[in-house]
Amino acid sequence: MITHVVGLSLGSNSSIESGVAVREVSTGKLILLDKLFSMSDVELFFENYNNIKNSIICVSLPWDISMLDGKWRVLSKPYQLIHQNNNFLNKDNWMQRYSTRGSELLLSLNEQTEVKRFEIYLTRQKFNLYSNYKERSSADCKFLQSILKLEYGFKDLPSNMVPAAQLEAIVGTLLAYKYIQGETETIFEFKQLDVINVR
Repeated sequence: MITHVVGLSLGSNSSIESGVAVREVSTGKLILLDKLFSMSDVELFFENYNNIKNSIICVSLPWDISMLDGKWRVLSKPYQLIHQNNNFLNKDNWMQRYSTRGSELLLSLNEQTEVKRFEIYLTRQKFNLYSNYKERSSADCKFLQSILKLEYGFKDLPSNMVPAAQLEAIVGTLLAYKYIQGETETIFEFKQLDVINVR
């Protein structure tokens, strides 16, 4: 029986924070909200998480920004739909959108419980959580925090600013809850795990 849902917003590397949120299914309350950095921190969290058998875990797909150095290249990468064009050479795998960070850990967790992946921007759109502000800016975080409190009933969120990674982890718990209710669909597969979104 599923008693908890876990959302993990995985950062692209250890210098970008990852957020984790644990939500109780019966009451809908957040029982844990934390920040992690390295993959060893994430691994340690799941080693010490004692309710893993009765949980669904939703983990975001981090952007692969390892080979890009210009800001405009990083921001334009999701919109470069040129995989089928033979005139563009894929040197240094620059067209790969998502990082494989943590894939081995998630596959081992998938043997203990059900692990699903999600694309944060697509999921935010489905939940009507997408703002007109630049992603992860302070205005975007304030918007997301406010709408999670007002529309989705997370009254326990503090009045001061919560980090973006933790807010994205809460979105992961919303998606995991929809998965339990059977209101999601698989949109593609990434590293042997299904990437889901709201139907």
